[in-house]
Amino acid sequence: MLVTVPLVDSVCRYQLNRPTEIEIMKLTDLFLEELEREAVGTRRTLERVPEAHNDWKPHPRSMPLGYLASLIATMPVWVVTMVTQDELDLKSPAAVKFKPLEWRKRSELLSVLDAGLAEARAALRNTTDDHLMTPWRFLIGGQVVDENPRYVMIADSVFSHLAHHRGQLTVYLRLNEVSVPALYGPSADEGKVA
Repeated sequence: MLVTVPLVDSVCRYQLNRPTEIEIMKLTDLFLEELEREAVGTRRTLERVPEAHNDWKPHPRSMPLGYLASLIATMPVWVVTMVTQDELDLKSPAAVKFKPLEWRKRSELLSVLDAGLAEARAALRNTTDDHLMTPWRFLIGGQVVDENPRYVMIADSVFSHLAHHRGQLTVYLRLNEVSVPALYGPSADEGKVA
C-alpha cells in the first residue's frame, strides 16, 4: 500500500512543474516484497544443498555446510522475533528455538524455510510502520550487541545477513561440484545471455 503525502516546496526562484504530492511505500509492504524476492533465491539455493555433506567445510575455521544451510533456512523467522519481542538474548532459555536444525534431508530445510516465511509474512502483515520505528535489542549474556529501530534490524540482521550467508553457501556449492543458481543475475551455471 502506498501512502500519499504532501510535498513541501522550498523557496525557489524558478517555477517547477512537479506534483504537489508523492507516494511513499509503507515499510511493512517494502519488507513483504523483499521477503518474497529473497524467498525465491533462498529456496533455489537450498534445493541444491547436497545431502550427507553436513560436516563438510572449506576450511577448519569455516562453519560446516549443514549448519550454514540450516542457518539460512531459519533466518526468515527472525523477523517474527524482531516484530513481536523487544529484544533477544542469545544466552537466554528462549534463544534455544534459534539453534539451527540438524537435518538429513533437503526437504527438512525447505519445510523450515516455508514455515519461517509464513510466520514472517504474518508478523509483517500484523504490525505497523510506527511499531517498526521502535527500538529492538540484540544481546548476548545480558550485553547489548546491537540496538536499532526494528526496521533497521530487519533490513540488516535478516535481509542483508541472509544474502551474505546465501552467497557463502553458493561458494560451498561450487566447491562441492554443485551448480550455482542464478540469484541476482546469471551464474556460471545458469541464466547466461547468449
